[in-house]
Amino acid sequence: MKPVFYQKLTETSLQGELLSDACCEEILSSPAVELLPLLDAAYQVRREYFHNTVQLHILNNAQNGNCPEDCQYCVQAKTATTDIDTYSLKPMSEILAEAERAYQSGAYRYCIVMSGRGPSTKRVAQLAQVIQTVKSHFPIEVCLSVGLIDEPAARTLKAAGLDRLNHNLNTSESHYTNICSTHTYRDRMDTLHAAQSAGLACCSGVIVGMGEDNEDIIGVAKELRRLEVASIPVNFFLPIAGSQLLESFTAQRSVPTTLTSESFTAQPSVPTTLTPDYCLRVLCLYRLLNPEAEVRVAAGREHHLRGMEVMSLYPANSMFLDGYLNATGKEASRTLQMIEDAGFTVETNGNISEHIQHTQNNQVDVPLKDIEVLRPRIEERT
Repeated sequence: MKPVFYQKLTETSLQGELLSDACCEEILSSPAVELLPLLDAAYQVRREYFHNTVQLHILNNAQNGNCPEDCQYCVQAKTATTDIDTYSLKPMSEILAEAERAYQSGAYRYCIVMSGRGPSTKRVAQLAQVIQTVKSHFPIEVCLSVGLIDEPAARTLKAAGLDRLNHNLNTSESHYTNICSTHTYRDRMDTLHAAQSAGLACCSGVIVGMGEDNEDIIGVAKELRRLEVASIPVNFFLPIAGSQLLESFTAQRSVPTTLTSESFTAQPSVPTTLTPDYCLRVLCLYRLLNPEAEVRVAAGREHHLRGMEVMSLYPANSMFLDGYLNATGKEASRTLQMIEDAGFTVETNGNISEHIQHTQNNQVDVPLKDIEVLRPRIEERT
C-alpha cells in the first residue's frame, strides 16, 4: 500500500470516523498492508490520547475453579480437565496484601477476579467491603470481574468505590454458541448495560484465536466502540491442556478421508496457531477503531508475540504484570525493562516511583566461550 493509505487510517481514526469492514479485513489479512507502516499508523493514534505512557495491571485470582459455566477456552470451566488448585474467595488479609504488592510494583490498576456465574447478594456486599478496604489503604484503581451481575449489584459496587467492572464479550454474538452454552452473548451484554446504568466504567474485550472469522473480530471491535467501553483487553487464546477448546482443535487436526469444497469453506480465516504478525494486526485494528479507549495487550502476549512482544506497545497502552489468572507471564522486571528500553514510561497512581526502580541490566562480566565450544571437533576426536 502507498503511504497515503496509512495516513488515511490515522486521520480517519483521529477524526472519530469508522473504518469500513472491507478496510478492516485488509488490515487483518491483506499482504499488501505492511506491518511496520500499520504499526506506525496505530501509534500516531495511541500517542495522541496516551502519549508514551503505559498502564500496568495486576490480577488477583481471588477465587479459583469450581465454576458451573462451560466456557470452552477456560481451564476453570466445569468441562475442563486441567489440574488446577481450587479455592473459595480469599480472606481480606490476602486480598489486601496482594493489593499492597500491586501498588508497590507500580500497577495503575488492581484487578480482582472471581470464578463462577455471578455473585449472590451476600457476596456482592462482601465484595463491596473488600473494595472499600483496598481503596482506603492504597491510592490504586480497582477493577472487578465477577461474572454476570444486575443493576442493583452494580450500584452497590459503584457506591463502594469500584472504578471499573470487567466483563469481556470474548467473541461475536454469531460465534458465541460455539464457545459457551451455559449463558448467552445477550447475558454478557446485559451485564455491561447494568454496569453502565449504575455509572460504572466498563472494561470489556476479546479473545482471539478461538476458531472465529475475521468478521467476528471486526464485529467485536465495533461493538465495543458502540458501547464506549473505557478499557479493551485483547487476549490471545492460550492453548492450555485440558481446556475444551484446545481439545476440539486437536480433534479437528485429523485429516478427513475425503476432502470436499465444504471442508475448506468451513474453516475459519483466523489461524488456530496465531502468528506475531496477525496478533499485532489485531491490536492495530482495535486501536484504530477505538482511539480513545485503553487498549491492553493481555493474556497470551508472551506466548504468541514472542520476539515481537515489544511492538505491541505501539498500538496498546497497557499490559498485565505478573501473569494472568492461571497462566504465568514474563517476570515483572523484564516487562518493566522492555517498557523502558522502548522509550515508554509507566503511569502510576501517586508518587511511588521509588517502588518501581527495577533492576537495570547492570554491566556484568560477559561469559566467554570455553574450549569445548570453540573447538568442538577436538572433543569428537577424543
